[in-house]
Amino acid sequence: MATTQSRLRSATPDEQFQEVTRGMVDLHVEKEFRDRLRKAWDTGVPLRVKAGFDPTAPDLHLGHTVLLSRMRRFQQFGHTVIFLIGDFTGLIGDPTGRNATRPPLTRDQILANAETYKKQVFKVLDERETEVRFNSEWLGPMTFADVVRLASRYTVARMLERKDFAKRYEATTPISVHEFLYPLAQGYDSVALRCDVELGSSDQLFNLLVGRQLMPDYGLPAQTVLTGPILEGLDARLDPATGRIAGDKMSKSLGNYVGVAEPPEEQFGKLMSVTDDLMWRYYELLSERSTAEIAALRAGHPKAAKVALAKEIVERFHGAEAARRAEAHFEQVHARREVPADVVEKVLSLGGQPAMAIAALVADAGLAASRSEARRLVAQGGVTVNGERATDPTAALPAGEYLVKVGKRHFARVRLA
Repeated sequence: MATTQSRLRSATPDEQFQEVTRGMVDLHVEKEFRDRLRKAWDTGVPLRVKAGFDPTAPDLHLGHTVLLSRMRRFQQFGHTVIFLIGDFTGLIGDPTGRNATRPPLTRDQILANAETYKKQVFKVLDERETEVRFNSEWLGPMTFADVVRLASRYTVARMLERKDFAKRYEATTPISVHEFLYPLAQGYDSVALRCDVELGSSDQLFNLLVGRQLMPDYGLPAQTVLTGPILEGLDARLDPATGRIAGDKMSKSLGNYVGVAEPPEEQFGKLMSVTDDLMWRYYELLSERSTAEIAALRAGHPKAAKVALAKEIVERFHGAEAARRAEAHFEQVHARREVPADVVEKVLSLGGQPAMAIAALVADAGLAASRSEARRLVAQGGVTVNGERATDPTAALPAGEYLVKVGKRHFARVRLA
């Protein structure tokens, strides 16, 4: 493995700046950041780059990995990346973007989620090169007097500059005092870790700037702050009026996501379904390829670039062989319109009835989570039986064999007896 010194000099400060700021939203302050990159290049002392994660949910999707991908680029240039698990701040609950007080998690919930997080994030970050910290290390031992001293360094007026707090205050929606402590605790994390750079998503800007403002009070240089966007979901499109990608953020509840733990074929197929414009957005925010490599891909055929992106993402989470198989599966099922060789076979009983409704068959064959979901899929035209599109969820099928396809990627050969 290359040494820290060699990686720090593997690219000029300007080249590093170009790569680590790809797709950024905010940078406070550019000159300071460039000066720090130059100093690291000159002295061989890496920057300390922190990003905090409150383990509030156990499963991640690609939207969560946008920040991890930026951390990985810093890591590749030899800088020290700190993956901070907010096990203590998670007990408070981050109020960002919320119009009501969020119930805090229990300690057991936080620790269980943190373990799941660690397993998933090291599919993006190099575990050997990542400094993992828990903010209970320094926040836990603080006395009430310490908390009062920390709180004295920030005013209520400054807190109410934050949009979500201001909206709730104007609407007379309750704001609990402990919610004001969250940005202060996050800011103190930067003091404790002596950060040079803090990363986060654009909705976290206020919290990140609190750390920048607190550090000089503790005799430390103010950290620079770099935020990135919130990733759009698979159904986002280019808005011709603005020239920008527009759509809902990637979300499990909206069904427009690629899960980190999803099967390789599912990840590959979902990524192949995005528009060409959205594909380049994903390259910018998720790919480990350099800006120059992405520019070279742009000069080629869009489908080849989309296949390369899908393979890169699948390989990241499942390995090279899984990515190869996922590509072959996609080519077989979609490009050549063939049925996969490993199609699932099911035997279902009519239970003495002469026939079974299509929606019931789809659900019982495991192609939908429930009969209500199966009815919706059939009604929306997302189900074919023996190559014919089904539209009536109540249409009945007698005994026999049926090749059932749901969506673009799910098949089952069902024998109804």
